Amino acid sequence: MTTTLFSPLKLGAFLLPNRIVMAPLTRMRAPENIPTELMATYYRQRASAGLIISEATPISPQGIGYPAVPCIYTEQQIIGWQRVTEAVHAENGRIFLQLWHVGRISHPDFHQGELPVAPSAIAAKGEAITPTGMQPFVQPRALAIGEIPTIVEHYRKAAENALTAGFDGVEIHGANGYLLDQFLRDGTNQRTDSYGGNIENRCRLLLEVAAAVVAACGAERVGIRLSPSGTFNDMGDSNPEALFVYLLNQLSGLNLAYLHIIDALEGDIRHGAKVVDLAVLRKAYQGNLIVCGGYDYARAEHAITDNLADAVAFGQLYIANPDLVERFKSNTPLNMPDPTTFYGGNEAGYTDYPIWQPAT
Repeated sequence: MTTTLFSPLKLGAFLLPNRIVMAPLTRMRAPENIPTELMATYYRQRASAGLIISEATPISPQGIGYPAVPCIYTEQQIIGWQRVTEAVHAENGRIFLQLWHVGRISHPDFHQGELPVAPSAIAAKGEAITPTGMQPFVQPRALAIGEIPTIVEHYRKAAENALTAGFDGVEIHGANGYLLDQFLRDGTNQRTDSYGGNIENRCRLLLEVAAAVVAACGAERVGIRLSPSGTFNDMGDSNPEALFVYLLNQLSGLNLAYLHIIDALEGDIRHGAKVVDLAVLRKAYQGNLIVCGGYDYARAEHAITDNLADAVAFGQLYIANPDLVERFKSNTPLNMPDPTTFYGGNEAGYTDYPIWQPAT
């Protein structure tokens, strides 16, 4: 039998009813960093996905770099997220929480005037989104080696909190130029201690975080997201293929629920990305592979049938189509997303996209 997007998939501790995944999508609709009832409605509407991966969620105050994002380090935040997970589970859905530390992609306005942290004191090009508007990124403070165990502990505790909040598992955000990605790439990691220099050292923090989160949750409830070809947030590496092949070989031994790869996007290529071919990554990783990056239905089906991936995550299509699974299955026209409502705001462009109603 041919495997398709609608085939079940054993993913860690779960049997997914389909291979259509809702990608993590920052929406900035959590005032005071606490999840809301509106967020519960938003995720509940999308519960027919094989798996929902939540929006990126800071693991500590130091990890925040955007306004109005939900976090996972206080009791109030845990209670807020419980409303979300209960809503998804009431619709027989499955949801993982994405664990996030932005590193240098922040601003002192989020940290009472203190500098954001990074592997090295190298500022990103571009601007931070702050509560008072766009401001240039600052030169971050390089983390002292003695601070790194605390970072690892924050990931472990956040994973524990996610399970308390009712999540089915967690995804470690190691992509898109945030802290763990900053440690991986030699464009942002100029350290000379055991967390910098060669590939093994630059992978050390992510692997330590992965081990700690696995200890907290069990490997069958843990995924990791990576962007080997990504240039977003001013990222680059001298030899990304060697870096990520090594990393994926190491991660293969953890028996994770999945690895989530962001393909090279048009913007990455435009910014001079050294593209790491998906087939190379597929060969390097022994386990379930989710891919993401501007896929439509036809391209996603090819990724599954050609055995380049086990599941496909969709981002903007899920913003505009809460019933994406049903629309794909019935070949129904898709709603078009409104980019002006992606970040911040209320239910407009969030929970008010129409659900397809079959003709009677």
